[in-house]
Amino acid sequence: MNLPTPRRLYRGLRKMLRFLARPARRGGRRAGRVIQTYRGYGSRRSVFLIGRVFRQPGLGLNLREGPLDDVLNIIRRTVRWGVHDAHLTVTVGAVSVDVVTDRDGYFHVTLDVEANQDWPDQAFWQQARLRLHPGHREGEREPVEASADLYIPPRELDCAVISDIDDTVIYTGVASKLTMMYQLFVLKARHRTAFPGVSAFYRALFHGDTGERRRPMLYVSRGPWSIYDVLEEFFHLNRIPHGPILFLREWGVTLQRPLPIRAKDHKARLIRRMLAIYDRVPFVLIGDSGQRDPEVYAELVDEFPDRIRAIYIRHVHRGTDRDRAIQALAERTAARGCDMVLANDSLEMAQHAFQHGYIARDGLEEVREDCRRRQGS
Repeated sequence: MNLPTPRRLYRGLRKMLRFLARPARRGGRRAGRVIQTYRGYGSRRSVFLIGRVFRQPGLGLNLREGPLDDVLNIIRRTVRWGVHDAHLTVTVGAVSVDVVTDRDGYFHVTLDVEANQDWPDQAFWQQARLRLHPGHREGEREPVEASADLYIPPRELDCAVISDIDDTVIYTGVASKLTMMYQLFVLKARHRTAFPGVSAFYRALFHGDTGERRRPMLYVSRGPWSIYDVLEEFFHLNRIPHGPILFLREWGVTLQRPLPIRAKDHKARLIRRMLAIYDRVPFVLIGDSGQRDPEVYAELVDEFPDRIRAIYIRHVHRGTDRDRAIQALAERTAARGCDMVLANDSLEMAQHAFQHGYIARDGLEEVREDCRRRQGS
């Protein structure tokens, strides 16, 4: 890998500083509570949203926009902490619900939105409105407000896609924020860490066999919530279809929570929630062979035999024992009418998807070209 020139390194580091400072800057300069929202999703009947309430210090400085101001905002972002027992009202269309944050400041909202019958038939992004009620102990007099994006797919939906991120979309470096930031903002595009063909394959799945499906693309990760905005930027720069990014846990290791939270069975619970919101819609699941994705997905096929249409597993492990174990799982899911494909690359996944009518020929050819170009560079 060629090292960046000093000029490129400087420009990249400046972009990185501005990016890392952005969340604190959005919250304003004064000390107080702020709402951080994450992209949500839903159907014509119900929607789901996650967010967090922070207390953010002001630090009493008012610098001009520039490197020093960016560093100040990065410090503010680093030392802010989650606020427990904060009361919010979340509104989508004409429907509102009250929610209280947990011990780490997170809130999870599911709203029944069947009253919103005037929504268009085609896919669109809906905005949820959030209102954080004044905290009398904090001396606040005015509520804090924010908004969040919710993806609403077309009324006639043929399937939805759920994908792991770590070692499925991105090489394992996802766990290191500094590594990802360096790759995003300093290195050239061809050195970024998405697997060859991933971007084209996910776009093909989003558009479907007709080119106009606009399916929900839902992403899960073993990483912490703290890298959410980094992954959002990564998806944008790599032209991967945007969708909600749902992490398995808050890693902890803070003064608020000195030990990481156990994440056992959390991925399966997240997927069950998605299956419930998109009731009766079949799913395509994508993961990798390095962790327990094949086992988790096979269990979901047992539980929902008519809902999982195909499973794509990226081959990232070494050893024939693991090959045999995944083959046994593939035979088990095949008995319930679901193909589990252990694929060496994105092109193998795309070829199966095209053969079974999940993507269009143009999508397959774009994946083929992207793999050829990336693997030959």
